[in-house]
Formats: sequence, structure tokens, C-alpha cells
Amino acid sequence: MEHWNSTLEGGFILVGILKDSGSPELLWAILAVLYMLALANNGLLLLLITVDARLHVPMYFLLGQLSLMDLLFTSVVTPKALVDFFLRENSISFGGCALQMFLALTLGGAEDLLLAFMAYDRYVAICHPLNYMVLMSMRVCWLMVAISWILASLSALVYTMYTMHYPFCKARKIRHLLCEIPPLLKLACADTSRYELMVYVMGVTFLIPPLIAILASYTLILFTVLHMPSNEGKQKALVTCSSHLTVVGMFYGAATFMYVLPSSLHSPKQDNIISVFYTMVTPALNPLIYSLRNKEVMGALRRVLGKYILWTHSTF
Repeated sequence: MEHWNSTLEGGFILVGILKDSGSPELLWAILAVLYMLALANNGLLLLLITVDARLHVPMYFLLGQLSLMDLLFTSVVTPKALVDFFLRENSISFGGCALQMFLALTLGGAEDLLLAFMAYDRYVAICHPLNYMVLMSMRVCWLMVAISWILASLSALVYTMYTMHYPFCKARKIRHLLCEIPPLLKLACADTSRYELMVYVMGVTFLIPPLIAILASYTLILFTVLHMPSNEGKQKALVTCSSHLTVVGMFYGAATFMYVLPSSLHSPKQDNIISVFYTMVTPALNPLIYSLRNKEVMGALRRVLGKYILWTHSTF
């Protein structure tokens, strides 16, 4: 098969879930609503955490970082998919594809590590409350965030450079919502089996240790909660932890399917559904999962709305 110069010949064509859908207009509307929800929910949560002094604690600082990552992650993918369908234009340049892959891998990897740090935060808060402000000082929180971003971006840079160095064939169609490693490797005119094995091993290496840390943290939390004398304390701890575990389950389920399961178990349709889940559905739901049952967040919302109403009344 002849090779083609993707830099000079228009790059790739993203054939996402909208193209293959039986009702593309309806699906487009649903995805647009999900994107608006993700922007509104994550933006509002970030605003509350920034302006309300009572939320200036490590737990909400890390939650704010999660909202930022979700907001950026969905913005890397969704606007282009929606605009492309509206304009009937599905092309993406070679450089644009590389940039999208790098950003998606960076944000996904950073969220993977951040979820583990958030589990550690809950472990310290529940199992070692007297030492919480020492073990989870703002300096430690900033260090956690920096580690998440730096390790994820370095890993993403290596993956992106190595994936994009392959020669690609004339079939430029990526049967996927975004530029990711598995669908791109299917277009390579070279033996990618060793690299696919490396991606699998590195995926397991990057995903499993944080997941083990999360499970270990919540196992210790469960033992501590079961020995709490107060039913109110038990309920508060379980509500907070169940929210985090729900987010963890959604994130790791999608990531495991995409990067840990063998390529023989993948199909374009399944991959597209999973990609919609972690790029659009999860970012829209995460803030709701954390805030609906969280009294501190709902209290902050009421205070901010109250101040806004007072300000509007005094202005007019």
C-alpha cells in the first residue's frame, strides 16, 4: 500500500460517532447539551471553590483541579466534533491530530493520578483527622497537582511523538471521535505489534498503581468508618467517599476498556461509544455527583446566589 504525506495532503479524516449514527441530528443535539452541561457544571463548581472562603481547603482544591481537567478535556474534543458535523467538514491536520492526542493523553493521565491523590486526601481526613492539615497542607496539594500534570504531560509527549512517527497509508479515515493511539495505529503501514504491546504495558503501569492506591485507601477508610461511634459521622464519610468512588469507577472503566483490553476486543463502534462517555458524559456528570449530596458545596451555592441577589437589588 502506498504511503501518503499527511502533512502535505490534508491530514486525517475523523469519522466519529455522528457519521455512523442512525439519527445524527438528534445525537448532535444530545452531545451539544452534554457539552453545555459540562461547561456550566464545571465552571460553576470552579467559581464556587474560588470565591467561597469556606471551600478553601485541600479537598475542594483538588476537586477544583478535577473540574478544570474535565472542562479542558471535553473542550479538546467536543467543539470540533460538533462544528465539523454542522459544517460537514471532518478533516484534521497532521499537527492538529498530534496536538489533540497530546492534550487528551495529558488530561486523561493527569486525572488518573489526581483521583489517586484525592483518595489519599479522604484517607487522611477520615483515618488521621488530627494530622490532616499537616499531611495535606496547601504545599502538599500543589505538589500533588504538579506531579499529576508533569508526569502526565511527559508520558503524553512520548506517546504522541512515537505514534505520529509511523508512516500512514492512503486510507486516511480514523474511525473514531478523536485522534487516539489505537485507531491511529490501524492506519500505520508498518508493524506496530511491539508498540501496541508497549502501549498495553505502559497503560497497565500507569493505571493500575493509582487504582491500587485508591482501593487501599478506601479499604482503610471502610475499616475506620465501621468503628465510628457516631452514625452521623459514618453517613457523612460514606457520602463523601461514595461520590469519589462513583467518579473513579466511570473513569477507570473507560480507560481500562480503551488502553488495557487487547485490540482484538475493540471495534470502532464500541470505541466511539466509550470515547463519548469519557470525553462528554463523565465531565458533565462529575460536578453533579460531587455537589448534589455535598452540603458544603450547596451551602456555598446559596451564599453566592444570595450575594448576587443582594448586589442586583442594590444596583437597581
